[in-house]
Order: sequence, then C-alpha cells, then structure tokens
Amino acid sequence: MSTGQSDIRLYLTSEHDCAYLDQRRARNLVTDPKCNSPELYSALAPLGFRRSGDYLYRPHCQDCRACISLRLPVAEHRPNRSMRRMMIRNRDLDFTRGDPGHSDEYFELYQRYLVVRHPGGGMDQSAPEDFRAFLTSAWCNTRFYEARRGKKLVAVAVTDEVSEGLSAVYTFFDPRLPERGLGTWAILKQIQIARTESLRWLYLGYWIEGSQKMAYKTRFKPHELRVADGIWQRYP
Repeated sequence: MSTGQSDIRLYLTSEHDCAYLDQRRARNLVTDPKCNSPELYSALAPLGFRRSGDYLYRPHCQDCRACISLRLPVAEHRPNRSMRRMMIRNRDLDFTRGDPGHSDEYFELYQRYLVVRHPGGGMDQSAPEDFRAFLTSAWCNTRFYEARRGKKLVAVAVTDEVSEGLSAVYTFFDPRLPERGLGTWAILKQIQIARTESLRWLYLGYWIEGSQKMAYKTRFKPHELRVADGIWQRYP
C-alpha cells in the first residue's frame, strides 16, 4: 500500500466476533507496529485508519463493508438546539488537558464506565495493563482531556494528533450523570479545540448504519463519510 510518502506493509488479522453487529465475523488490516509514527498516522487517517494502542488498523471484513469512516469539518460545524442546551448545562465543568497515560483516578472512572455501559462484553473486566494497551502508545502524540466539576473527575476524552486534525479515540465518563450527555459534550469540546488550533478535521472513527451505539455520530452537522473508492462524501 502506498501512502504518497512510501510503501508500507499491511497484515490481515484472523477473524473474530464483530463488536458491533450480531452474528458477524470481523477482521482488520493492520500496519507493522514497528513502522508506526505520527507521520504515518497522519497519512493513513484520511484513508480510514484508526489507532488502538500501538496499532493502526482499518476494518477489512470478507463479506461486509458496514464500517464507514466519519469525520467532521470543524470550521463548519453547526450545533443543533440540543447540543447548545448541553453546552449550557455543562458550563460548570472545566475541560483541560491532563497527563496522558494511566493513573488510579483515570482507571477507577474507566472501570465504572465500562461496568455500566458495556457489561458482559469483556471490557468490563479490564485491568490497568488493558487500559494502557488500548488508550496509550509509545509513538503517538496523544492527549488526555479531563472534565472536572471542581476537583471531581467526571470524564476523560482521549484524542490523537494528526497533521490536519484530531482523532477522537475514546471517551469514558461517570455513568451516574446521564443527564449531562458527557460523551456528546466531549466531542463538542474537541471541535472547539480543533477550531482554536486551526485544524480542519475531527475524526470520529467508524459509523454503521442501523447501529444504535453509533447513531450519535451523524447528528454532528455537517459531516463526511468515506464511501466507495475512498471518496469522502459530505452530508449537510
């Protein structure tokens, strides 16, 4: 595969149960982790690649193309009425850049989030080393943004830097505060940060039509979907 900078070697993983669609099997294209770098990540993000730990990957399932990459042109974002109310509702929260990596405080919130939001899926049994393996990387420029009410940590947004934007990796938050809509709010805050830094895009990972878990992503307007032949198609 050529990225416009150099040819890279890709590997195909073995099949595993799909995390999003029942009764489906999935597999990924992954790069050689020894060759990963911020520059390679920046070249691959527009081609639909994501980061998990030290790995860069893109779904490559044999009989399914349901996972579609989605990104937001941040300068043109138009929050809807619900999003504007959410920003007002959370004005008492501070959203600041923290130290990337594992901490006891982060991990306690992460565990509480997984037990409530993803029970029985395996992630709710995560250990500190699983946290590190999923969210941190030895080579990537990763940011951890903390949302706090006073001194109390209520959410963490993990975000990667790429050359023309940010890539939202994962957000975990206090599941006892559903009325705050902290997942959506964290995306709105990342849009603001990308705008402030004169970046073009916020990458939100993959969207699957019909998946309730991913429906929130297309509520951000406008957005672009990477459709057939690698073309990014805009949706107003």
